[in-house]
Amino acid sequence: MIWLFYPETLILLIPAFLLAIYAQYKVRSAYAKYLQVPTQRRITARAAAELILRQAGVGDVVIEAIRQPLGDHYDPRRRRLRLSAPDSISVAAVGVAAHEAGHALQHAQGYAPLALRSAIVPVAMFGSQLAFPLFVIGLIFQATSLVNIGIILFSAAVFFTLVTLPVEFNASRRALAALRSAGLVTEGELGAVREVLGAAALTYVASAAMAIAQLLGMLLIASGGRRRS
Repeated sequence: MIWLFYPETLILLIPAFLLAIYAQYKVRSAYAKYLQVPTQRRITARAAAELILRQAGVGDVVIEAIRQPLGDHYDPRRRRLRLSAPDSISVAAVGVAAHEAGHALQHAQGYAPLALRSAIVPVAMFGSQLAFPLFVIGLIFQATSLVNIGIILFSAAVFFTLVTLPVEFNASRRALAALRSAGLVTEGELGAVREVLGAAALTYVASAAMAIAQLLGMLLIASGGRRRS
C-alpha cells in the first residue's frame, strides 16, 4: 500500500505485476492442460522420480505426497521430494516430478547455486518480513538509519530471488535430459514437459522482476526523502 503514496514508483511496479499475473496464468493453464494427457509409458510421477534418482545413484531421498496443488518441491534439509500428484501418469505430473528430482540431483552433486540458496534462506525470510515495516517506520519518523536497514534487508530477499533463477533453470535442464535418456517420455511429450517447466520458470522470473522493482521503488522513495530533508 505504501506505493500508492508514491505514484512514481508505480511505473516500476505495474509491468512487474502484470508479468506476475501472466506467469501464474501460463503455469496454471499449461499444468491443467497436460495433467489430462497421459504419457505413453504410463509411468507415474513417483516412479519417474525414483528412476531418475536411482540412475543417478541417489538413494537417500524419500518421496512424499502432499495435498497442495503445484506445491511440489524438494527439501534439501530433510532430503524429501514432495509431489502433489505422485500417482498421476500425466505428462505434467511426470515433468514436474522430474524437475524436483533435478533439485535432488543438484543437492547430491553439490551444485553451488543450490547450496548458496539454501544458506541464505533464513536471511532472505528475515529480510522479507522486516524490511517493509522498518522502511515505513523510518519514513514516518524520518529515521534514515531505519530506512537504510529496511533497504539492506530487502536486498537480501532480492538476492535470493536472483540466485533462485539458475537453480530452477538448471533443474529443468536436468529433468529434460533425464527424461530423454531414460526414455520415460516421447519426443512429443518432451515438448509438452518443456512447455510446463518453461511456464513454471516464468513465475520465478516474474518474482525476481517484482522484487527488483520493489527494491528500486524503495531506493527512489528514499532518495526523494533525502532530497526534501
